[in-house]
Amino acid sequence: MKLRILLYIITLTATASFAQMEKGMLDDIENIEAQVIEWRRYFHQNPELSNREFNTAKKIADHLKSLGLEVQENVGKTGVVGLLKGKNPGKVIAIRADIDALPVTERNDLPFKSNATTTFLGQDTGVMHACGHDTHIAILMGVAEVLTNNRDKINGTVKFIFQPAEEGPPPGEEGGAKLMIKEGVLENPKVDAIFGLHISSNTPVGTITYKPGGAMAAVERFVVKVKGKQTHGSKPWGGVDPIYISAKIIDGFQSIISRESPLTTEAAVITVGKISSGMRFNIIPEEAEMIGTVRTLDSKMRDMIIRRMDEMAAGIAQAYGGTATIDWQSNTVITYNDPELTQQMVPSLEAVAGKDKVKLVKASTGGEDFSYFQEVVPGFYFFLGGMTPGNEEPYPHHTPDFYIDDSGMLLGVKAFCKITLDYLNN
Repeated sequence: MKLRILLYIITLTATASFAQMEKGMLDDIENIEAQVIEWRRYFHQNPELSNREFNTAKKIADHLKSLGLEVQENVGKTGVVGLLKGKNPGKVIAIRADIDALPVTERNDLPFKSNATTTFLGQDTGVMHACGHDTHIAILMGVAEVLTNNRDKINGTVKFIFQPAEEGPPPGEEGGAKLMIKEGVLENPKVDAIFGLHISSNTPVGTITYKPGGAMAAVERFVVKVKGKQTHGSKPWGGVDPIYISAKIIDGFQSIISRESPLTTEAAVITVGKISSGMRFNIIPEEAEMIGTVRTLDSKMRDMIIRRMDEMAAGIAQAYGGTATIDWQSNTVITYNDPELTQQMVPSLEAVAGKDKVKLVKASTGGEDFSYFQEVVPGFYFFLGGMTPGNEEPYPHHTPDFYIDDSGMLLGVKAFCKITLDYLNN
């Protein structure tokens, strides 16, 4: 009963706050849409890879400085942080946008198509905002301008975090949320709560989705090194075939998911994305290497799967006369939406999008390094629709044909502004 009363009060407060926002802030939000779209198209046409977002960071910093904000540059290598102090003291809220692009060659025929190219891990490739980070940057730049113009309505402080290397830093480098945290981005002033969003190519424009608790998966990268004994391809009995052993290991890994994982608790995935071995058609090689990922939404399942993969790879290889070891790298932890904070802020999203447009969804096996911020302070991460209405076959993220409808971004600006007012003022 008490919970229902609390939710009712929160909903009434959010509705009242939205009416207040309409009087003083809504015009600013509507008027900035064209600028947000222009920024997005600039960043889309000028993408930069992780830890190399030099021009991106400069444009962001220049904008924040033009607003008169306190600005820190080169945080976490190329990150930018802006600080807005409201009219009265209060809590500190952080809003985060990721700023890096991907080594993907764009196929879209757009007037702002990316033609950028680079060399990534020794291979020539295009560079593309194939995950929507260009929209995230533009939305947060718009939010910074709107809130700065309305700082007299804010009790507390807003920290705008533009984070590099969400897709992961280059080999041998630090980067991303972990490095920004290490360098104190959540301190001075100390952040009380952090918020983020991700645009979605398969969610209709005008829609917001969310999930309390585990919303996105922990991501592990693994490298399996299998060692056999080289021999002539015509006489396999003269050696130990690491390619054959690798096939057996891959098959065994899938049995961990289908026969050992309690999938009614949460989903889990093991994927081998690359396998390398051999030089010629008639030589059984000495070694093979497999690279893949594990996705989990439950910490106990994660620990079990990693342990069983280590055991299974070694055991299968030994059974066929070889050896196998696994090297692990944790890319993200579980993106965990604080249940109380989520419950508190959903009415704010409903106030700007409409109650029927804010939907509870299942967890995603995608990963997000926003999760590292949530390990330190309560956080809420939600998804914003970017699919053109009527499009029944949108292209997935991280593909050459990935596309986001510009009209979806204004709701992101409204959502962040509304969350800021409600969290700090209520």
